[in-house]
Amino acid sequence: MGRVSQAQAQENRRRVVETASRLLREQGTHVSVADLMKAAGLTHGGFYKQFTSKEALVDEATAHAFGELARHHKDGLDQHAGQRDAAQRALIDTYLSAEHRDSAADGCPVAALATDMARDGGEGEARRVYTQGVADFADFLATKDQDGFTRLCTMLGALVLSRATKGSPLSDEILTAARESLTAAN
Repeated sequence: MGRVSQAQAQENRRRVVETASRLLREQGTHVSVADLMKAAGLTHGGFYKQFTSKEALVDEATAHAFGELARHHKDGLDQHAGQRDAAQRALIDTYLSAEHRDSAADGCPVAALATDMARDGGEGEARRVYTQGVADFADFLATKDQDGFTRLCTMLGALVLSRATKGSPLSDEILTAARESLTAAN
């Protein structure tokens, strides 16, 4: 089989990073390289032409996920003509929704990767990106009356508990209670 062009190699890498970003949020960092490559529609052997290690891919996929989160926050501000409180309200409503609860692969990397980052214990690039992403998210959520970390912890905790109790009435109750608590002060 012939070599792929540089453009095709870049496209393959982009596809692997995007796929890994989704699978890591959905299944955690324990997902295998073989499963990642299969999901991307590429061979396992092709992985090592693109990445030096699985850790390197996790680093890049984590950065990709947090890049998406930052773009989402910017887009929210743009959609609400720079009105931060309106953008925050829309974000809270979306974050604490059944759709977000049910779509971990496309959801918040803070919630999806928290346990993996805690278990990893390392100080690698993924941990650095995650930590900065948490700080940036809290900063986006801060208001003159509410601390951003408190708001983020409420949202994150509610989402995780809602996912853990999915299929029961409690799951929706958790989302509703957190959403009402966070938006009552706005």
